[in-house]
Amino acid sequence: MDELARRLGLRTNPQIFFWSAGLMIVILILLLAFPGPLGEIFGQGRDWVVTHLGWFFILGVTSWVVFLIWVAFSRYGSLRLGDDDDRPAYTNLSWFAMLFAGGIGTVLMFWGVAEPMSHFASPPFTGVEPYSVEAARSAMSISLYHLSIHTWAIFTLPGLAFGYFVYRKGLPLRFSSAFYPLLKERIHGPAGKTIDVFAVLGTIFGLAVSLGLGTSQISAGLSSLTGLEDAVWLRVVIISVLTLVATASIVAGLDKGVKRLSNLNILTAVGLMLFVLFAGETVFLLRQIIESLGYYLQDVVRLSFWNDATADFSKEGGWGWQGGWTVFYWAWTVTWSPFMGIFLARISRGRTIREFIGGVMVAPSLFTLVWFVIFGWSAMELDGIGGSGGDLSAAVAESVPLAMFAFFDNFPLATLTSGIAIVVVALFFATSSDSASLVVDMLCSGEAEGGPTRQRVFWGVSEGAVAASLIVLGGDEALASLQQVITVMGLPVFVLVFAMVPMLVMAFREEPFVVRKGVVPASESAIMPKEDAGDGATAPTVGAGTTTPPPAQGPADNSTASTQDVREGEGATVVTEDPGGPDDRRAGSPPAP
Repeated sequence: MDELARRLGLRTNPQIFFWSAGLMIVILILLLAFPGPLGEIFGQGRDWVVTHLGWFFILGVTSWVVFLIWVAFSRYGSLRLGDDDDRPAYTNLSWFAMLFAGGIGTVLMFWGVAEPMSHFASPPFTGVEPYSVEAARSAMSISLYHLSIHTWAIFTLPGLAFGYFVYRKGLPLRFSSAFYPLLKERIHGPAGKTIDVFAVLGTIFGLAVSLGLGTSQISAGLSSLTGLEDAVWLRVVIISVLTLVATASIVAGLDKGVKRLSNLNILTAVGLMLFVLFAGETVFLLRQIIESLGYYLQDVVRLSFWNDATADFSKEGGWGWQGGWTVFYWAWTVTWSPFMGIFLARISRGRTIREFIGGVMVAPSLFTLVWFVIFGWSAMELDGIGGSGGDLSAAVAESVPLAMFAFFDNFPLATLTSGIAIVVVALFFATSSDSASLVVDMLCSGEAEGGPTRQRVFWGVSEGAVAASLIVLGGDEALASLQQVITVMGLPVFVLVFAMVPMLVMAFREEPFVVRKGVVPASESAIMPKEDAGDGATAPTVGAGTTTPPPAQGPADNSTASTQDVREGEGATVVTEDPGGPDDRRAGSPPAP
């Protein structure tokens, strides 16, 4: 494999790259050659996972939320993602802007109207009448449960693990580095590389599902505007064109252009949200922002542990709602976690763990709250709260990808706003595919710098090909097919992310804390802060101005963390640093997905 990589001019870990690429190609060929039988296999696999392990997904994510809150408020919260005297490369405002950028994407565009309307028309709780006030309130709480704190906890946990083990311990930028406390130097052997291959495959399929959902929404929008049939062939054409656009961006290296497009896309999405706010029932929506926050805080604990265990006794058809919603969400989101984890870690070097967890879990969740309240409550109000359902709920029931465009039909300039929405989703697709190809390449190489262009092009084309294959596999039932595939593919990645909890605990316990009264951790000592590096771009690009991490030979001794002698003095801590000083290299940051 080493010789083959040399002949092809690749700069990567050959074992991880070729095994990941080979398995992906095999799966891709099988999907295209045997769509029917494989569809049945994934369907049966999804049913088994949901029936037997749905509780594991629900309990797992809730336990991550609890763990992260505990870490933030514990003494470990004062540790920095980097050297003890590192300080953030970005101001708080710039950092929050990048978190905000990461919080917008095809997910919010796709589900902003569709999910609240789905629960409004078909409440999952027994005794709640469809289209009632209670149905509307519970629909909003469920939507926020799915896409706020819990979703961001799935991103925060691997982001914390990456930031801690890569920037504080000097390990390579690979998924397996989070398992160093258990595997030690074996992360560079077969065990570590097997973990990395699973992470790469899970990430590719997670991205493919997101691209597939975005393509379905674009196709539905074009069908609504132009009268074209919303068929499989149209979705395949769309995904092919947008993959070519993303590939052209990779080849051209249009980093600045991609960043500008990302910023423009974010501003356009926010503009759509403000348009709905001021063109709709403004006062009603502003009141609902406050009220919905209260209902969410009131309901979130119950929802976090709700498994619908008595459904067999209270619902016709038994249990299954959570398999199509909660379990699907958690399985899908966790496959994004390596991608998002790297992004979050790279923009957060130098911050304390407490700052990192608080910022990443809270800031995007607040934006999600505002987004869902404005779109979701507007949609339910238009459909008729307290009535028997209207045109909008009927449109959503007919086609989930069409939900956003059916919603805009109720506002002025419907054609214009629908067209803008299509462009926003398409640009999110292209920029996400571009940045994701580099992140997957980094997961293979373990280096912060991007490899040769041919490597990124390969991964970019692969993501589009897998997404197109899943569309073909699903046919007219593409959404159901995507749910089946990602639930099965997400299980091994979920197990690996779950294992990061004990890995972090083991590593935290090795930190040189002096736990006597009057003695503080080294990271809280009176070290003069460095000058802030200033505002960073709000949509940074991976590899732009980055520095390759230290060689992958286990934790660095003196290169990435200063040698400190913590001695007890007169009620204070004296920190003696290595004469060479800490490594002051700062990693660049990837574009917001």
